Amino acid sequence: MIAKTTKIGGVDNLLSKRPALPAPIPDYVYIAVENGRCAKADIYVKEGDHVNLCQLIGMRHGPFFDQPIHSTVSGTMVKIEKHYHRCGKLVNFMKIENDRLDTLDPSVKDRTPEEVAALTKEEMIKIIENCACVGLGGSGFPTHVKLQTKEKINHILINGIECEPYLDTDQRFMLDKTKEIFGGTALLMQMFDCHDARICVKETHPEIIAHLNEMIDKYYPNQGITVSPMKNFYPQGWEVAMVKTALGIKMAPGKIPPAYGIMNVNVTTAATIYEAIWHNKPIYERYMSVNGDGINAPSNFIVRVGTPVINLIHMAGGYKGDENKVLIFGGPMMGAAIPNEDCIATKTVTSLIVMNESTKPEAACIRCGSCVLSCPQGLQPVLIMEAVKSTNREMIKMLNPLNCMECGLCTYSCTSGIRVTDFVRRAKLLAKL
Repeated sequence: MIAKTTKIGGVDNLLSKRPALPAPIPDYVYIAVENGRCAKADIYVKEGDHVNLCQLIGMRHGPFFDQPIHSTVSGTMVKIEKHYHRCGKLVNFMKIENDRLDTLDPSVKDRTPEEVAALTKEEMIKIIENCACVGLGGSGFPTHVKLQTKEKINHILINGIECEPYLDTDQRFMLDKTKEIFGGTALLMQMFDCHDARICVKETHPEIIAHLNEMIDKYYPNQGITVSPMKNFYPQGWEVAMVKTALGIKMAPGKIPPAYGIMNVNVTTAATIYEAIWHNKPIYERYMSVNGDGINAPSNFIVRVGTPVINLIHMAGGYKGDENKVLIFGGPMMGAAIPNEDCIATKTVTSLIVMNESTKPEAACIRCGSCVLSCPQGLQPVLIMEAVKSTNREMIKMLNPLNCMECGLCTYSCTSGIRVTDFVRRAKLLAKL
């Protein structure tokens, strides 16, 4: 039986109405050697070496891909030291002293319109791989792997929905970086010989929709690029919900968009594709929200990748109130709590949410069914939780926890304050054994 999904209305704030502030570039940046997807890496520079902005300084090795590592400042390689990564692990970081010159590496070169027009799909994907483009909506999945699909792509969806509370950097990004977003969209259309691309934006942002339509009429008329207004609910930004709203296609659990002729990327990812193809430039800065009820001056910043979290907290006016703080990288629903301030903003970090710690005690499950009703995937989180507690692996697998998208709605809706999502995450691990 598939449970009826309860749609939770979005929570908006006014940060996107104000310009994003350039954050001061720190004296030292920290570039992750390993990350959540790559447990091993080779480092190409040693202590005392000079590095340029965007220089290749290492290579991460994942299970089925390699991922180049680039410097985000010019300066001097100081040493390797450990800090917390957004994945929650203590990993090695390259500490680079900033010389304040931002001397670009010679590898960053503009391509002419003729050169770009002549690029094949394979050549474009190789450029994107060399520039280490990844999903910047928070997934961090290598973009070049995603683009290697052999499926015929009939629709391209550019995700600017950003449906989690406290997040609105993509909203500001769409107003500031329209040229880059459309440029990346056009490159994806060229890559797949696709004639239908849709920029997906919540209908509650009429000013963004009007701005995008104005730019389409001015620069991309009759080229197949349109704006697709989306409903304002959580999790509308989830690719399954976005595909259903934009195209009327209901994706089956376990299926990915290319199986339906669809390629989807985040708006910021589209812009990095533009920068990679036209300028051979990897990402070295990004838009970030610093928000939450535990911070004095919530703001959107343009942050240099490798900036320590403590710098971001100071930039936003420091902590608000005397309560203990919970620090979250990403949104409050799907983000990851970080252990402490000794953490670094990597290129896949969309936001830092600072919340005052809640002391609400956890009560016993009363089997109210709220978690079941709220699950977008039609799962039964309460039964999954009970199966985990009893370590009943056969039952766990029957309940299909691997279909969980970890949206957090089961925890959010739980009347007993139980962290149901944590049990489902454990079930996913047990189901793989």
